[in-house]
Amino acid sequence: MLEVEVGHHSVLLTHSEGKYSAIGNQCTHYGAPLSKGYISGHTVRCPWHGACFNVHTGDLEEYPGMDCLPCHKVKIQNSKVYVSVNKKTLRQEKRLKSMGAAVQGVTHTILLLGGGAASLICAEILRQERFGGRIIMATRDELLPYDKTRLSKVMNVESSSIVLRRMEFFHQYDIEVWLKKEALSVDTDKKTVTFDDGSVQRYDQLLISTGCRAKGLDVPGMKLDNVKMLETPEDARQIHAACLGCNVVLVGTSFVGMEIASYLIDKAASITVIGSSELPYQNTLGREIGKFTLTMLSEQNVKFYMNDNVTEVRGVDGKVKEVVLKSEKVIPADVLIVGIGIKPNSEFLRGSTIQMDSKNFVIVDKYMRTNAPDVFCGGDLATFPLAMAKNRLVNIGHWQMAQAHGRIAALNMLGKWTELTSVPFYWTVLLGTTIRYAGYGEGYTDIVMKGKFEDKKFLALYIKDDEVIAAASLNFDPAVSAVASRLVAGKVITKKEAESDDLSWMQLS
Repeated sequence: MLEVEVGHHSVLLTHSEGKYSAIGNQCTHYGAPLSKGYISGHTVRCPWHGACFNVHTGDLEEYPGMDCLPCHKVKIQNSKVYVSVNKKTLRQEKRLKSMGAAVQGVTHTILLLGGGAASLICAEILRQERFGGRIIMATRDELLPYDKTRLSKVMNVESSSIVLRRMEFFHQYDIEVWLKKEALSVDTDKKTVTFDDGSVQRYDQLLISTGCRAKGLDVPGMKLDNVKMLETPEDARQIHAACLGCNVVLVGTSFVGMEIASYLIDKAASITVIGSSELPYQNTLGREIGKFTLTMLSEQNVKFYMNDNVTEVRGVDGKVKEVVLKSEKVIPADVLIVGIGIKPNSEFLRGSTIQMDSKNFVIVDKYMRTNAPDVFCGGDLATFPLAMAKNRLVNIGHWQMAQAHGRIAALNMLGKWTELTSVPFYWTVLLGTTIRYAGYGEGYTDIVMKGKFEDKKFLALYIKDDEVIAAASLNFDPAVSAVASRLVAGKVITKKEAESDDLSWMQLS
């Protein structure tokens, strides 16, 4: 791969499978330079968040990006490679894949419940594949689908700046969007959904992707003012405003909790974090990274009470005043933010024939099908077989996974049988630095570390049964993308290979 300038424009020139190609160099997700990514065969993977593009066509092959890249003309003359760029495409860093619209007389109706990543991608893929029937996306949200990953990172966010597609887009491609409309029940025999306004909609095929909501604390005082949970852009803005110059207590040391703590460092008067484990991220990223995070945030005066729980929230005049812990410590609080996990939005499926697991997540197969005919499920609500984990049933609330679910559901609705093969890719931002994560590390027994925590540059390779099953990194690009690409291709990375000093296969720049 080579980054070249063509008319003050960054182009990615590649030579793969015996062919020279030139595509836009900026990932359509957040603009990362793809030349710093990882190339394998005809696929380049973004170094930041793992989106993949076909280097010959510029087409998107893996999320979280949503658009394709412009593709430029290449010719070889006298052993020189010439790239010519059309002036019109010069200013376009993104390209929308060609999409169809509704066709008159086609009555087949696909109903999408939920307005998140899975529903949006499902609708787009259906139109890209020239489905000509009716597409309805119904959501209880009052906003069009938006980038949820931004909420804990940029909290004083304007809703319009994170909307993924504007209303004109939905009109242009005949995707009906019903906002503020909540599904109350599904009848899989009659193929109908009943909504909170009393209306009933028939479907031929249904995608359920109503996601999850934040779990509250089951303690006295949760109804007080200034007890906050993060679910919507409005919540994010309220948290931002409520915390300025105040004493903030945060419960939960997973991704959302740590991101909010990091965001508030220069805004709140004090930040106290309560965690039920010994270290942050202990179950996901492991003790080493947990310790590093704890140290990093403690240096910024974030106070941690670990191995502890909230037993009571006390208020004065209906507002939070202090938080009482199991250890009997009492912490002054003007704002309490709870980020302790999620509950599936699946109550409306009770009484239907749709099969759920013991935690009320919906069970699907590798085609995203539920046990009910013509009913699919995707996103955070789905428990699905993960190819890289020997098809073990998992529930993974990642943005990129929800998008992949939407695509697989759409293709299989159209009878284009496609299995889910995506490898989970996740990122979290702390104090302006990004930790990237790929794979599925549950049950790992060993970690191989590269780099040093004190240099704020490391790569953690998680090992199970002598194989790498996941990777996490900070300032070690494109290592995590390299691991993700190997895992997708089903190529084993042995423990011996992980321990070796030869990291040439990672294409580290």
